[in-house]
Amino acid sequence: MLQEAVEALAIRPDGIYVDCTLGGAGHTKAILSRLSPKGKLVAFDQDADAAKNLPEDARIIFVPHNFKHLSRFLKLHGIDCVDGVLADLGVSSHQFDEGSRGFSIRFEGPLDMRMDQRRELTAAEVVQTYSEQALQEMFSRYGEVTNAKTLAKHLVASRMASPIQTIGQLKAVLSSVVKGNPNKYLAQVFQALRIEVNDELGALKELLEQLPSVLCKHGRVAFITFHSLEDRLVKQFLRAGTWEQENENPFAIGAKEKVFQLVHKKPIEPKQEELKNNPRSRSAKLRVAERL
Repeated sequence: MLQEAVEALAIRPDGIYVDCTLGGAGHTKAILSRLSPKGKLVAFDQDADAAKNLPEDARIIFVPHNFKHLSRFLKLHGIDCVDGVLADLGVSSHQFDEGSRGFSIRFEGPLDMRMDQRRELTAAEVVQTYSEQALQEMFSRYGEVTNAKTLAKHLVASRMASPIQTIGQLKAVLSSVVKGNPNKYLAQVFQALRIEVNDELGALKELLEQLPSVLCKHGRVAFITFHSLEDRLVKQFLRAGTWEQENENPFAIGAKEKVFQLVHKKPIEPKQEELKNNPRSRSAKLRVAERL
């Protein structure tokens, strides 16, 4: 949904914009094509490989860190507020297609899954060291694995017999507890591990919390999410502008002032043509809001 996301930002040629996930630089290039020589784009990416895709353009400020540090780096570069923020929360194709990164069930490789190779925690360490209770909670919450308790117990027993450090070893261990469609089950397990290793939901919450202070008035934010956990957080924050529950008391005094106005009531989903060309986009949802 590259075009839809960039169009949704309603880009002003002389504005300042943020691409939270440079990745293959598709969104970055599309934003730059709409900016004048006076425009500016701040691009974040914690994956060192993404820097290879950075266009040579004087209007770009590249930040090789997680987008949760948005406010800090904007201040560092003397930027008070921005006119738009785009966050494509999916794992990049490069990360999925590079076996040595450990993100995909399709390749053999180490159980790594770190988007930022400077981080210490790997998926192998999670599998090897987390308690049975911690593993159960992780698989249940982040992967929505139906037999999370059985899975956690089996992993703990299996790792005592032999270390689980590669994708092949993990898949072999999981084979006896798979429930339902094997590929879907493995995808859920890998999703849970990836979210844990990279603290994806924690980083997303931090990013969302910074939006009210970094967006200029009438600035827009566009989020592309790929699973229900991300989408739920984005949906809640853009609607309420806070994590606090709304007061349902009709006589309550001092209703909270709205922070965002949703540009579309419902999320935008991929068109059939995109689904045909890019099957990975099937679960994508685009939500857009404007700062009031």
